[in-house]
Amino acid sequence: MDLAAINELAAAGVVEDYKAIVCVFLDGGNDHANTLIPYDQDNYLLYQQLRGGGANGEMGVALTKEALQSSVLFPNDEQQLTDGIQYALAPTMPKLTSRFHQCNLAILLNTGPLETPLTKAQFLSDNRASYPVPKKLFSHNDQQSAWQTSTSADLRTGWGGRMADLAQSRNSNSMFTALSISGNGVFLRGQDSMPFRLSTKGALTPAALKYSAFGMPSASDALNQILRQSGGTAFQQDIVRINSRSVDYGLFLNEILEKSQYEPSIGGTALAQQLEVVAKMIDARQQVGVKRQVFMVSIGGFDHHGGLRGSHDALLGQLDNALDNFFAAMLGLGLSDNVTLFTASDFGRTLSVNGDGSDHGWGGHHFVLGGAVNGGRFFGTAPRTSIESDDQVGRGRLLPTISVDELSTTLAKWFGVPESELTSIAPNIGRFRSPDLGFMQSS
Repeated sequence: MDLAAINELAAAGVVEDYKAIVCVFLDGGNDHANTLIPYDQDNYLLYQQLRGGGANGEMGVALTKEALQSSVLFPNDEQQLTDGIQYALAPTMPKLTSRFHQCNLAILLNTGPLETPLTKAQFLSDNRASYPVPKKLFSHNDQQSAWQTSTSADLRTGWGGRMADLAQSRNSNSMFTALSISGNGVFLRGQDSMPFRLSTKGALTPAALKYSAFGMPSASDALNQILRQSGGTAFQQDIVRINSRSVDYGLFLNEILEKSQYEPSIGGTALAQQLEVVAKMIDARQQVGVKRQVFMVSIGGFDHHGGLRGSHDALLGQLDNALDNFFAAMLGLGLSDNVTLFTASDFGRTLSVNGDGSDHGWGGHHFVLGGAVNGGRFFGTAPRTSIESDDQVGRGRLLPTISVDELSTTLAKWFGVPESELTSIAPNIGRFRSPDLGFMQSS
């Protein structure tokens, strides 16, 4: 559908039945305390004392208050937070600051994997049968899995894949329901759906199938025959069928992408290039034959045990540019209300510092961006700026007050998953306060 047709539909009040969710995974564990920073005087001083650095010139990682002046956040309804705290975004995130004030960006406070709601006393209890916690807390691989599956009971499927399972019947080409441009993580694996993997160049198909391998068309023909060769055991035949189907769909998709004249300008970083592919796939939704899609992209480098300042500031700048430009691309397609992007990470990090870095934590703050987002607001409970309070479990490791389950079911409801199916997305959702946190507008 071209832009003129989209504008014609919009003028007629017709809303296209298409929705996409985009997960941006921050590999390594984002330092949330230098992403969303206390700005009011009392809490800023506590932050500076705990993190070191700032205007004091001490070793540490605190940002100066002066640097935060242009990125102070003003909630659209004069929302009051714990202890009167006021936040600013990192100074390298001016574009997301603007999106917050334009009510397209919501911030989820203290979010992370939980098996059940927990108090600090329950966490410290030895009674794990009554007060279970995610397995192997503070471990990269295990907490990535916990975020992406939302349950310790089944690590074979992710909640994005389970969402794709329920949505793929809406798509004439169900192969393109779940798409990964960031490897083979569990987030997009379902019982029935598997992630279709893409690179920043398109589908991962052998180039030799399209072009003459070694300058000889016969070599390409031979490779094609090998990939499709049948025979052997039933298992081997299944592998051949899967390979053949993957190759066919990849060639089909690449032909559509190569013919497309749509060239979004999102940026030159690795994350921006991944989001450009997502934008191209969304633009090609009708040719591909899809009405519901779940995407995953990622950006690495967030495991800052040292050298936090500088490196982390730069990564947040990349995130700021890529997310803002992606949202602008969706506005250009007339699909800003149809596409919702959110961030996730292994874990948050400690509020206390280790020299010029921070250590593995638990809860952290996250972004949700889109035209259908109830933006300009914080959701959840603001944690106290402390390493001794009841909302942390030591060294300022936040004890999450929003679960990944609540995040996932809120997105799932907007995506069109019936209330009766929400336990398919998040099996433990019945243990939590609500399956809808309110950060998405009713569709």
